[in-house]
Amino acid sequence: MAGAGIVVIFDFDKTIIDCDSDNWVVDELGATELFDRLLPTMPWNSLMDRMMKEHHSQGTKLEDVVTVLERTPIHPCIIEAIKSAHALGCDLKIVSDANTFFIETILEYHGLRECFSEIHTNPSFVDEEGRLRIFPHHDFTKSSHGCGHPSCPPNMCKGTVIGKIQASLSTEDQKKTIIYLGDGLGDFCPSLKLGDGDYVMPRKGFPVWDLICKNRSLIKAQIWEWSNGEDFERVLLHLIARNISIHKKNSGANVGKLFSVECKQETMPLPAATGPQAFPQPLHVIH
Repeated sequence: MAGAGIVVIFDFDKTIIDCDSDNWVVDELGATELFDRLLPTMPWNSLMDRMMKEHHSQGTKLEDVVTVLERTPIHPCIIEAIKSAHALGCDLKIVSDANTFFIETILEYHGLRECFSEIHTNPSFVDEEGRLRIFPHHDFTKSSHGCGHPSCPPNMCKGTVIGKIQASLSTEDQKKTIIYLGDGLGDFCPSLKLGDGDYVMPRKGFPVWDLICKNRSLIKAQIWEWSNGEDFERVLLHLIARNISIHKKNSGANVGKLFSVECKQETMPLPAATGPQAFPQPLHVIH
């Protein structure tokens, strides 16, 4: 298919969905006060596992959690962008510090689960008592994941995950172009792994944007910003169309018919300055 040479890798929280899924569930189930009180005392994944235990002990059913997840805010343009990229034959993957149950439940509800070939995230499962259990992607109590970058949490280095994806792609006959989308601190390390022919799409005004702005000389990939759902769709589909037209003869006219948005911008370079006037201040997020 036209987009077979393109791999699109998405963060999930505040990228595909417009909030942090952990915080969303905690807040919607009315446990914010307990969560905030316990947060300084234990790692994030352990805390989320504890919160699911508390909810279960208080009679909250798994169906209640599912109902909350199905209300998670997601922009319709993002849903359409994912479906369009998948229809073009792009290989879509998720690398996220959320968890399997939250991600798959939300994707299933919006008809997006089958669009993704891989989901790399913190594992979760429902035990025999019907309680959702959540564990870290990497068990940092036994060993370090090996990355010393301060932007990576101890339970997951997305750069390491991207490195493994790149290694698997290198065994294929066709060279792949990677487009990476993210917003948080943990999305900076994978941005460093991308090469000259790749693209990184940081969410403007969020922590990864700030880090990229301050360390732009370290990024080899082309940098294309986005701010909201409309930007997400327009920029992503433009980059896909751009790469298809480069690598596939006579594909430009056909690609245009598949897109529901008009991709007008030809480049979105970072400004030359890196001071506070040039870039917005990042929003504060916990992880």
